[in-house]
Amino acid sequence: MCGVVAFYNYHYAAPAVNMTQMRKVRDYMHARGPDAAGEWMSHDQRVAFGHRRLSIIDLSERANQPLVSQDKRFVVSFNGEIYNYKQLKKELQTAGKIFTTDSDTEVILQLYAEKGVAMLNDLRGMFAFSIWDALKQELLIARDAFGVKPLYYANDGWSIRVASQVKALKQCEDISNEQDAAGMIGFWLLGSVPEPYTRYVDIRAVPAGSYLRINCNGVVEEKPYFSMATVYHEALKSQLQYSKEEAQITIREALLDSVRHHLVADVPVGAFLSSGIDSASLIGLMRDAGQSEISTVTLAFSEYKHKPDDEAPLAQTIARFYGVQHQTRYIDKKEFMNDLPEIMQAMDQPSIDGINSWYVSKAAKELGLKVAISGLGGDEFFGGYPSFRKIPKWNRWLKLPSSLPLMGEIFRHMMPDSLLSSFHLNSKSKGMIKYGGDRAGAYLLMRSLFLPWELKRFLKADFVEDGLRRLRILKYIDEVNRPDAGTGFARISTFETSLYMRNQLLRDTDWASMAHSLEVRVPFVDRNLFAVTSSVLPKLKSVNSKYLIANSPTQVLGDEIINRPKTGFTTPIGEWIENDDHLQMWKQKSDLKKSNCHWSRKWAYDLYTGLV
Repeated sequence: MCGVVAFYNYHYAAPAVNMTQMRKVRDYMHARGPDAAGEWMSHDQRVAFGHRRLSIIDLSERANQPLVSQDKRFVVSFNGEIYNYKQLKKELQTAGKIFTTDSDTEVILQLYAEKGVAMLNDLRGMFAFSIWDALKQELLIARDAFGVKPLYYANDGWSIRVASQVKALKQCEDISNEQDAAGMIGFWLLGSVPEPYTRYVDIRAVPAGSYLRINCNGVVEEKPYFSMATVYHEALKSQLQYSKEEAQITIREALLDSVRHHLVADVPVGAFLSSGIDSASLIGLMRDAGQSEISTVTLAFSEYKHKPDDEAPLAQTIARFYGVQHQTRYIDKKEFMNDLPEIMQAMDQPSIDGINSWYVSKAAKELGLKVAISGLGGDEFFGGYPSFRKIPKWNRWLKLPSSLPLMGEIFRHMMPDSLLSSFHLNSKSKGMIKYGGDRAGAYLLMRSLFLPWELKRFLKADFVEDGLRRLRILKYIDEVNRPDAGTGFARISTFETSLYMRNQLLRDTDWASMAHSLEVRVPFVDRNLFAVTSSVLPKLKSVNSKYLIANSPTQVLGDEIINRPKTGFTTPIGEWIENDDHLQMWKQKSDLKKSNCHWSRKWAYDLYTGLV
């Protein structure tokens, strides 16, 4: 992984790029790329690129960035990995292209020279990059299909500044501290800031699966090149049907192909290992792909030792089953409290998650790893979350009452908090009638941290109203499912991948792993694999999709793993926060402490008010 920087002073009256400022942005991201730092500036001093490098493919200095094409026309600053770069390189060489490195970065540069933006659909991997075309005087910035790698920009009407982190761009003193109401209200509703918004009004995220073109007139095109909903929609037109056995063979081949590609590296590739199906199956598939030596790490907590929530014993059983070199890393409250300032500094945008990713990445770094495989994405693409079952049920049961005018508001106002507490229900239960009969509304209920009417309890009313008006949360949720993905499974998968996975899990994994100079790869989040699963999984009526994962390795996991009820990855962080005096200063400032208030709501409040 790396840190990308691009400055383009496009307005005719704009001054030369401030290289001191550019370097400040670049070097803020030192942890993203501790192996090398580079820079490039155009002859007219109106364009400058910077780069921090974490060397994974072609470890030589010749592959350092920014990389300039042999004819000097193109320059690239790239973050990510292109897993099919060897195949693409062969095709380009057959067409007469000459390469001077063994890097995937040069493949991007040569492919862009050959095909322009159309090349984005040829790239299999995770990426965020900037490319300058000196002939066209045009900057291209682009991001991978699922948004595995982040990319942000600030456009003031005179210049555009691009970087891999929000906090890196904030090193530019002229970028305002003004909070973006839409982004922050999104955080309060869903636990993470929804793209394209960020915490700040001056900074935007390049949407996943999109690109921007910028020339002397500013941003002249912002366009998506990939849509999950569209892939599901088109797959539904296929007449192919799969038996259980055919589905298993097809999914196994696609999973194994993805794992093989995700093992491409010039450094060792390890793996995160939990006690669940997803990460365990990937270990088996890594074996099938021919990796003989595998280092794995499991995150565990001292408070959970010898208790049901401790994942370590079962993870150790899986490690022995596959014969891997395994390390269990225990975390306790003292280490958490000591590391908390560093965690908050690394967190690029507010999030209620990511601390577990920070610690497992820390553990992987302690083992000497630069690359680790993660099972992230398995639940989103293969239907592992309760939302796949609950949302269709809620829609059926609540469609009629939800359609009655004002019924949702009447129910909410008539439901007292005391009744919720007596039945051990959380405050979201008040929204069942209002939201449960609609797909987008039901998804908001499933994933919400707070519901809209709760926000004025601790935020200024005009800030809440502005944020809700601009974000339009139900429309925001519903639009990711356009065109209609077509089936219940496909719709929920699109919601979970395009919202929860993209805005929270992938983003948290990025900042948390990059803080330790670790590259995390996610084989479940793969365009080629998705092309297969989108055609197979929505058509299966009586097959648990997660069993297709479990049965994909040659050495199949035992029933102890496969039939274990899904529990999610739990941590004692809520208990640590509850019992710490410093972190409970919020008690004096809000009425959030109620028996039905989950710790993540309190954690969000602490983040927002700067108490942690």
